[in-house]
Amino acid sequence: MRHYVKWFFVVLLISSLTSFIEKNKTVTGLSVGEYAPDFVIKGGSDAETPARKRLSELRGNLVLVNFWASYDATSRIRNIELSRALANQENAANDIEFVSVSFDDYESIFKETVRKDCVVGAGCFVETAGSESRIFRNYELKDGLTNYLLDEDGMIIAKNISVEELSTYLN
Repeated sequence: MRHYVKWFFVVLLISSLTSFIEKNKTVTGLSVGEYAPDFVIKGGSDAETPARKRLSELRGNLVLVNFWASYDATSRIRNIELSRALANQENAANDIEFVSVSFDDYESIFKETVRKDCVVGAGCFVETAGSESRIFRNYELKDGLTNYLLDEDGMIIAKNISVEELSTYLN
């Protein structure tokens, strides 16, 4: 009897731990093969970043558009990893444009986060309208922040790209 009780608690523990794993999470947002909606973004993070940028101005290059926010740990970490990966690759600057768009409510929080995260060499912008912004709606970011890799014509060729997958595209 004691043997069954022990197994019962083991099964209970395992099931409670696995309940936190996101299973079959629905993916929202635009899909691979769609054209990325154009947008104008304001509010660069430093003197080197232009105060305004239109996404369509970057056509002719591969473009990685990363949507993140300082309050979303996963997207913030991904932003750091992607910006560092692009900064560390010798030829990446010639092959790909990085546009980092934060949905923080306050520009001061955005600037401090960029400074703390040491995100350098990236076109970092803030959209203070957050989930109410046109960009957020046009990219259908309902359930989370993501990134899109766009080809030279502005078509989405990859979504939720990791540093490893980015290296594959650059090579």
